[in-house]
Amino acid sequence: MSRKREASSESLSARTARSLSALSMLVTSSSVEPRNFTAVRDCCTHHPECFPAYGIHPLYVNSVSDDVFPFLSKWLTLESDGQFPPVAIGEIGLDFFIPDFDAARQEFFLLEQLKIARKLDLPVLLHARRSVDHVLKCLRRSGVRRGIVHAFNGSFQQADEFIRLGFKLGFGGAMTYDGSTRIRKLAATLPGESIVLETDAPDIPPSWLNGRRNTPSELPRIVQELSKLRETDIQEVMRSTSNNARTALHFRLAQLADTLPKATVGGL
Repeated sequence: MSRKREASSESLSARTARSLSALSMLVTSSSVEPRNFTAVRDCCTHHPECFPAYGIHPLYVNSVSDDVFPFLSKWLTLESDGQFPPVAIGEIGLDFFIPDFDAARQEFFLLEQLKIARKLDLPVLLHARRSVDHVLKCLRRSGVRRGIVHAFNGSFQQADEFIRLGFKLGFGGAMTYDGSTRIRKLAATLPGESIVLETDAPDIPPSWLNGRRNTPSELPRIVQELSKLRETDIQEVMRSTSNNARTALHFRLAQLADTLPKATVGGL
């Protein structure tokens, strides 16, 4: 599965087309704040291979009012009965890397959205930059037990705890750099049923792009990279990561039957 934030841009259509011509895949179109919820839904309208997720990203909590949560809950509830029901709440989480971050406000937004996820029985797409232990603490408090930790870069101990709580771990561009020794070792040795693959397009470009713009069409090479690290057949990587993505997210069987080919690549 590939993941996109620029749901309303013209370039999204081109990137999606290129990715599908390279290899069939699942695509989550994730929101970052309420102002782009409609753009995410429009993206899914025009690209049936896309599945929506709605939430408030930690980098946007200062631009959203504290009373946004009833609106988010109502939007998710209404969309669940619509043509493109959300597969998750996200991208949500904590980011303690940015300058002058407000940890208390970020944690408040994360916990409130986790409450909604539990109420609506939706998985979550998690952002956890320099904040893995804090995210784990919030998950334990919330009782949410399904979702994906995107671009995981924690320790083996933290990975084991996420897995124990029922989460899958996302690996993508960072895994392709020889210098990312810990991430590469994690990808090579964690249980296969815990891994999904992602591009995080247009962010986190893989090593071979040399800083050029990242797109979902890079996912096939990321599959190859994981296959080499795990010394596993490419088809097995495709099968297992695809199944893991379906398990982690809130796909309706009808959605999958209508949009997915038999061979897909899983990820975020």
